Amino acid sequence: MDRSNHSRISEFLLLGLSERPEQQTLIFGLFLSMYLVTIMGNLFIILAIGLDPHLHNPMYFFLANLSFADACFSSTTVPKMLVNIHTHSQTIAYGGCLAQMHFFMTFGALDDFLLGVMAYDRYIAICRPLHYATLMSPLVCGLFLAACWLLTNLAALLHTLLTARLSFCAGNTLHHFFCDVLPLLQLSCSDTQTNQAALLTVGSMILTAPLSLIILSYACIISTILRIPSSSGMQKAFSTCGSHLTVVFLFYGTAIGVYLCPPSSQSGGKDRIAAVFYTVVTPMLNPFIYSFRNKDMKTALNRFLGLNTVSPHGL
Repeated sequence: MDRSNHSRISEFLLLGLSERPEQQTLIFGLFLSMYLVTIMGNLFIILAIGLDPHLHNPMYFFLANLSFADACFSSTTVPKMLVNIHTHSQTIAYGGCLAQMHFFMTFGALDDFLLGVMAYDRYIAICRPLHYATLMSPLVCGLFLAACWLLTNLAALLHTLLTARLSFCAGNTLHHFFCDVLPLLQLSCSDTQTNQAALLTVGSMILTAPLSLIILSYACIISTILRIPSSSGMQKAFSTCGSHLTVVFLFYGTAIGVYLCPPSSQSGGKDRIAAVFYTVVTPMLNPFIYSFRNKDMKTALNRFLGLNTVSPHGL
């Protein structure tokens, strides 16, 4: 369809999680509380790791970066939703919508890649401990992190540029609480085959490459753990990986439910509810998971908060 036949959209309308006015106050209070807990929890993790010399190793280096990515991930969607509820406005500027989509995809994919790198780190630590200092040196960790940032930004930039070339003639109302790529494609009257192909190809790589690394790493880890003769050593190895696996299940379970399920199964706002879990709930729960399931983090957080602890250091 000829783009010249349609006026350029200057803004979109975000319908949010509910269109009922009586529910807006409850939603505002709930999501403001969750957002504050997310920011404070991940900030505590970052500061505790940064201030505790015992945690200056690759595992916690990547955990600090995961906490930063989680805080930014929630910050791309929740504040705008809260502002819209508070001002009784549903609008987001065209440029702001594209920017929100770009950063949402960047930090979402960064979460994905960091979980894969953290699984590889645990594989080296448990299966090849004698080579750990070499294979996970500060230089290697820095290169891993730089590669994660580069790949995620390139993928997000690709989708943003492809979306920016589209024209929108099917209205400007998004049945979502943030600008996601799938609802935007549904509003376009342009040919979206290139966008769909890029989304399928790049999206599959972003999801399956880290997930494959996680599965392979933990297959080797479990095989190694089962050969440990000492029950205490086996328990120590499992506790090292338990918190990471819990976060992996939470993140992938909800993300796959949104992006890989057939559209017909996402009717009635189910896609928005699933999006809440991986954009808001999972980043909020991650600090608690790592704090409660990891003795090192408990000790470091107690020190940071000025609490007395007699817990032995170590996992």
